[in-house]
Amino acid sequence: MFTRDCRTGLAALGMLALSACGNLAGQGGAQPSSSGASQAVYAGDRPAAGIQYGIGAAASPAQVAAWNIDVQPDGSNLPAGSGSVAQGRALYAQACASCHGQQGEGKPMDRLVGGKGTLNSAAPVKTVGSYWPYATSVYDYIHRAMPFNAPGTLSPSDVYAATAYLLYMNGIVPENAVLDARTLPQVRMPNQDGFIGPDPRPDARNAACMKDCGR
Repeated sequence: MFTRDCRTGLAALGMLALSACGNLAGQGGAQPSSSGASQAVYAGDRPAAGIQYGIGAAASPAQVAAWNIDVQPDGSNLPAGSGSVAQGRALYAQACASCHGQQGEGKPMDRLVGGKGTLNSAAPVKTVGSYWPYATSVYDYIHRAMPFNAPGTLSPSDVYAATAYLLYMNGIVPENAVLDARTLPQVRMPNQDGFIGPDPRPDARNAACMKDCGR
């Protein structure tokens, strides 16, 4: 049985809890609207519009540009610079051969050269020369991900040179080729027409649902 002192203490604790909840609601919880209904600060797991927490900063145009490195198949967004097959040969020996082999034969990493004419066989060999549809994608991948131990450290001219050498090893460009933002998109890859579109699968041709999709 509770004594008067116990009941008085519990009542005081209850008043403190209600006061704390009221303060929290005023700081960021549900707040009364003009109609008297509660207005949620959070929509799902995202803060409602207009809520500011005083942390972080808006990205500057220069910071956004530093991440805007994707290169399109038509060569859009290729940077200034240029590289030759001869320059690429020296770079490949220094930064690429230890993973991809002296002649691009692979081991321990992916094979880069050869495989032409194997894609329709029982054992297709997918390399830069046999499989990739766009030369600009070769540049894009090297720029983002290579070399394996230090991705993103090659200059644009280095990447043009490495791309030129890979294309040369696959017999796609001549030994005197120099690639840049103008000439690289002009290179036609052997498997450029090997990727079909639109997707022929029936489920990929269905009209996209834009309203009441959960019904």
